Amino acid sequence: MPHVGINAHLLSGQSGFRSAGIHGYLWHTLSQMANEAPPDWRFTVMCGRDSAADFTGLQLRRSQMDTRNPLRRILWEQLAQPFKTGPFDLLHATAFVGPLLGMKPMVVTVYDLSFLRFPQLLSPARRRYLQLLTRHSCHRARRVIAISQSTASDLADLLDVPPERIDIALPGVDVDRFRPLKQAAIDCFRQRKGLPERFWLFIGTLEPRKNLLTLLGAYASLPARLPLVIAGGQGWDYAETYATVERLGLSDEVHFPGFLPADELALWYNCAEVFVYPSLYEGFGMPVLEAMACGTPVIVADASSLPEVAGVDGTCLPPMDVDAWADALQHSLLSENWRDQERRRGLQRAGDFSWRATAGRTIRSYACALNQPMP
Repeated sequence: MPHVGINAHLLSGQSGFRSAGIHGYLWHTLSQMANEAPPDWRFTVMCGRDSAADFTGLQLRRSQMDTRNPLRRILWEQLAQPFKTGPFDLLHATAFVGPLLGMKPMVVTVYDLSFLRFPQLLSPARRRYLQLLTRHSCHRARRVIAISQSTASDLADLLDVPPERIDIALPGVDVDRFRPLKQAAIDCFRQRKGLPERFWLFIGTLEPRKNLLTLLGAYASLPARLPLVIAGGQGWDYAETYATVERLGLSDEVHFPGFLPADELALWYNCAEVFVYPSLYEGFGMPVLEAMACGTPVIVADASSLPEVAGVDGTCLPPMDVDAWADALQHSLLSENWRDQERRRGLQRAGDFSWRATAGRTIRSYACALNQPMP
């Protein structure tokens, strides 16, 4: 009867970036864990003092320390966690780094290697922490879970993790939230937000990695174009995006609504005519999957994990090719047939991803680490 301890201190009920990303992956995976595990397996989820998490079939153990602060969380993981793992047969470090102390068998999840691909995005201290401890954790772990084939390849190429020790657990999509909505709800939201009838949408952090300058260059070259909405929080070197809009004379056509509340995302996707995502590097690319699940056509960069999400028949473009992006945008504007085909194709593609499958792949990684029969 294996007993697995899961470090889930990045679970949070807060708004902002902590309610998305890793939090979302953990929450949805843990929600399905009991459905996929053998009935005699036990799970203890270690989470923060103020976490409101509750998962059917999983025991929760809340820390006495407030671990919302990153430094306190790291101190807990490195100094307290090694002494909390006694009852466990296996420890799952769910965010890059496991404890340096202790010899408990371990699985570690890695979402991306942006701290190696784009180190300038992080503070020097956080960059060194992730670079050193992620490598150590991956080499100590019995299994390493990657959230895409792209991340798995990076683990092998950049951290020298043997490919045979890497498992892939693709994210799912919450189809109760991200789905085609009724026209009345879309019209009401459009009116409330003052949105145009037709527009192109990007959602993501404003930073160089998202490659927005290529998108803006293509957009500016079009003889006819829809309004472009660039939604998301301000990241590293975000000012260059605003400066480019000004320089190209696009201030009346490009709109920046800022960070979007999670409960509005599906409405934004449904309102948009096309979702564009020119990012140079992603661990997975959740906005692309969410947009497809809402029935919104997508145009993405042929880079890192994005072709995995969009699928072999998706519209994937060379990320730095301004002319290719301009041609694709113009085609999406003029061809209603393309838009209809992409709506249907995207919905079908989104159906290939489920959180239950994510949980199942995670359980199989545990079984492999424990030399247990595959569930």
